[in-house]
Amino acid sequence: MSLYLTRRIAKLPRRILAETAVELKLLSEKWKLLLAGLIFQYIHGLAARGVHYLHRPGPVLHDLGFLLLPELGKERGYVSEILFASIFVSFVLWTFSPFIFKNKRFYTVLIWRRVLAFLVMSQSLRIITFYSTQLPGPNYHCREGSPLARLPPPDNVLEVLLINFPRGTLFGCGDLIFSSHMIFTLVFVLTYQKYGSKNFIKVLGFVAAVIQSLLIIASRKHYSVDVVVAWYTVNLVVFFIDKKLSEMPDRSIKTSTLPVTAAKDGKTKEENHKLLNGNSHDSLDLVCDCSIFIVNNIFYYFRASYNRDGIC
Repeated sequence: MSLYLTRRIAKLPRRILAETAVELKLLSEKWKLLLAGLIFQYIHGLAARGVHYLHRPGPVLHDLGFLLLPELGKERGYVSEILFASIFVSFVLWTFSPFIFKNKRFYTVLIWRRVLAFLVMSQSLRIITFYSTQLPGPNYHCREGSPLARLPPPDNVLEVLLINFPRGTLFGCGDLIFSSHMIFTLVFVLTYQKYGSKNFIKVLGFVAAVIQSLLIIASRKHYSVDVVVAWYTVNLVVFFIDKKLSEMPDRSIKTSTLPVTAAKDGKTKEENHKLLNGNSHDSLDLVCDCSIFIVNNIFYYFRASYNRDGIC
């Protein structure tokens, strides 16, 4: 047994180097869309920070989930965050499994390109909803009397752009419908459902998503509607975008080493790439264009609201 493990460990550096070379070649083609998806994560955080300036605390709304689930309390609000962090870290580690394990089913670059497309579209819809109507936040720091419930007008643009990270993201108010935690959780779970190989983990993922939903409500971080809307919206987004993006090449089927090499029958590099990856470039470009359009209109709305209230 020790001899077997020694051989496996000895081969690991070579396997990591080989996989790195493969992924870097893909990254050289896909980096623009990956970068756009990462930049949109900041834009999403910026939009959530912006709506906090518009938040007006008030009485907590009547909520069926609040009636059915016992309140965890302010001192136990970390429980849902621990579960979310576990889901997040586990998923990230799994997406890099091709660097470690011999049996590979996907390319890390391509799966993150897909995941970011799901996240960008879901977050774009989220920005539209929480700017459309600002509800009084149910979280403890968003209630009347809390010094964090209202934000004073920013002194300068830099104060808004820095979004007071990480405190600004942990103690935000107003970005309720729908839950950002559930967007990430459901995108990760649904992605593993399709590309993962362990049935036990697939079941565990859905169980974790359900528990995460209940903990978010019990922690009073969101209303029940925020979680419910996330469940059907994210599932629909993943379903329709997944259809547009077509299929990723299955690495468990022995084909060419890279989905970018030229075919032997005379097809060009670009044609062979589209054959194996689907015509996803136009679809992802459309997602990015729509997201940029949405964000621009949100910031026009934000500025107009402040001018109307006489704050700026």
